[in-house]
Amino acid sequence: MDYLIGVDVGTTSTKAVLYSQNAQVIKQFSQGYSLYRNASGMAEQDPGAMVEAVEKVIHDAGQEIDFNTGKLLAVSFSSANQSLILLDKKFRPQTRVITWADTRARQAADRLKRSELGKQMYANTGTPIHPMSPLTKLLWLKETAPEKLAQAAYIADIKSYLFYCFFKTFKVDISIASCTGMMNINTGDWDSQALEITGIKKQQLPEIVNGTTQAIGLTDEACEKMGIPQDTPFVYGAFDGALSNLGVGAIKQDTVAITIGTSAGVRVVTDHPVIDPQERLFCYAVDNGLWVVGGPLNNGGDVYQWAVEHLVTPSAVKNEGTDPFTLANEVIAGEPAGANGLIFLPFLGGERAPLWDANARGSFFGLNNLHTRADMLRAVMEGINMNIATVFSAVCDLVGQPTSVTATGGFARSEVWRQMLADVLNCPVNIPESFESGCLGAVTMAMKSLGMVGSLTAVEDLIGKEMSYKPQPDAVATYQKFLPLFQQVEGLLTPAYSTIAKLQQEK
Repeated sequence: MDYLIGVDVGTTSTKAVLYSQNAQVIKQFSQGYSLYRNASGMAEQDPGAMVEAVEKVIHDAGQEIDFNTGKLLAVSFSSANQSLILLDKKFRPQTRVITWADTRARQAADRLKRSELGKQMYANTGTPIHPMSPLTKLLWLKETAPEKLAQAAYIADIKSYLFYCFFKTFKVDISIASCTGMMNINTGDWDSQALEITGIKKQQLPEIVNGTTQAIGLTDEACEKMGIPQDTPFVYGAFDGALSNLGVGAIKQDTVAITIGTSAGVRVVTDHPVIDPQERLFCYAVDNGLWVVGGPLNNGGDVYQWAVEHLVTPSAVKNEGTDPFTLANEVIAGEPAGANGLIFLPFLGGERAPLWDANARGSFFGLNNLHTRADMLRAVMEGINMNIATVFSAVCDLVGQPTSVTATGGFARSEVWRQMLADVLNCPVNIPESFESGCLGAVTMAMKSLGMVGSLTAVEDLIGKEMSYKPQPDAVATYQKFLPLFQQVEGLLTPAYSTIAKLQQEK
């Protein structure tokens, strides 16, 4: 048997999945690392820890391979997008990895967003003006740490840094480049206007390559740590959202992919760029002739985790002899749709789509003295799903109503959450058997790179069984009453977000 490894470099951990040559899962591996946060909006990672995590999961996967009878055909990568690392002349990190979740560039982003230049930059790059993007992070560094930025010889993201560590080549795949706010979606090259306003030279940035591009010739050090053959091809792949679409077969315009992990995303693949006149959605390149349109949401499973930690008591968990999340799901399943008239806006971490407001904050609306913890738990899950439904509606406005929705992520392990998503969207939701769609998407790109398949559509033959959830009419009727109110309250509170965020930062 021959093998493939799909690697997904995430915000708090790196996963690897070992596949057979037919893309059947053999074993999964994971290695965590810290996300450093503080009240200023900082959200950073240690690049050294991330390199070690990638090396470890590849090593662990390689230990399962008998190289006497089989071959490791390729290792292919999915990674979180919109990261930024400043490097010196020897490609040594001068900063930690500044992640998509870092909001310290919010003032620079606000100024750019309000200007005509900001509208033009969005149209040129397909990247909404927001603190998440490396474009606004570079503007922030230019204002707040000009000496540090001036001393940087190279500007990297986590994937181009990893590949440099392993191969001493400085390249990045087109999908990661497209997410930076620095690449022109019409030319496929670094945008001259983005370079001008940030003061960055083109030669400081990695060379943009297709996702199927291979790197071969591991350094001796990387080869030793990974324990795999030195000539193993490493395929650049794409960013995690695009590969999640690919990994669930959602690569046609009639299928929307939704991912709910720590954060969330709603995406559809098209054969041409689509720019939203209201600037609600992104448009990123995936591969030659493929684009992904959609919206990323800051608030997904992390908000639910917050709610479970604060609303499920240890004594109740002990009495029921279960874990907090299982108990919370059981409680939610026993509550009526609409949480007895309680609405939750889930903006605990600011918000990207649909608000693009790093100052957004969470709130309960309609709370009265009859509401219980159970109502609050239900409202939290509903609020996350209604926020997703708002972005889903924007996607439908631009590309048309889909015939199906495919959803993946950690939420998919919860029966009540699966059904609720179908009810809130009023659309059938399919859940693939394999939750690690990003790794499967990465491996599909490797198979195309190796000539094992002729097109990325071959992934449709690799996906396992799916579970389907149809909307329940009674619940749909309830949510169709509450969703407009959710959006109305969201609009009413938006003007107050900057004030409360400022007061919180003064503490």
